[in-house]
Amino acid sequence: MRLLGGGAAPGDVRGAELGGEREQSRALSHGALRRLGEETAGAEGLTQARWQVLSAVSEEPLTVPQAARRLGVSRQNIQRVANDLVALQLAALAPNPDHRGSPLLTMTSRGQESLARVTARAEDIHRTLFAAISDEEIRATRASLRRLLTELDRHEGTTGKR
Repeated sequence: MRLLGGGAAPGDVRGAELGGEREQSRALSHGALRRLGEETAGAEGLTQARWQVLSAVSEEPLTVPQAARRLGVSRQNIQRVANDLVALQLAALAPNPDHRGSPLLTMTSRGQESLARVTARAEDIHRTLFAAISDEEIRATRASLRRLLTELDRHEGTTGKR
């Protein structure tokens, strides 16, 4: 039996070994991916949080609570970022016909241009990174991530909602 957070139950040698490796890998990859995201966004004058919110509303306008649910973060966090995006004229708040008190966050043309630039930059970086990794390793990683997401859904009781 393994515990959440990478720990292991007493006497669970395999869990302890894997938990330690997983925790170390998680910490290293989280830090590296976070730095890469901030660097990529920063090169286009964004933060990673602003990039994520712009991406969330790029397909359709969303309310702040809808964007928060989509990104899996608090409504208050998204509200702060949405306010920043509006102040920077990268997004705007539009009336919501379904709920007067919860406007829709929409991208402005300036926001669309900014998102397009940061997305293109990220795609270039991804091509460079993935060039050093075999197709077999990429397929195995994708399969592992799909499995992890399935287990997270099961744990959260939200099967099939990701």
